[in-house]
Amino acid sequence: MSISMLKMYISFAGMVFLILAIGLILLSRLKLKGWVAGVVSFFAYICLVLGALIILYIVFTGPTR
Repeated sequence: MSISMLKMYISFAGMVFLILAIGLILLSRLKLKGWVAGVVSFFAYICLVLGALIILYIVFTGPTR
């Protein structure tokens, strides 16, 4: 597998983390209450940070050949 294809799959993982974070944040704010909402929200923000770091890595490493 080439480096370009590997970076593409890593960027897909970053996008999945960001979409998962959006869904979990909406779920915790609109449907859940109490400590369950806090746990889900904490997990969502971890996914948000992880997805952002992955996307930043892909963007700033530049193009591959």
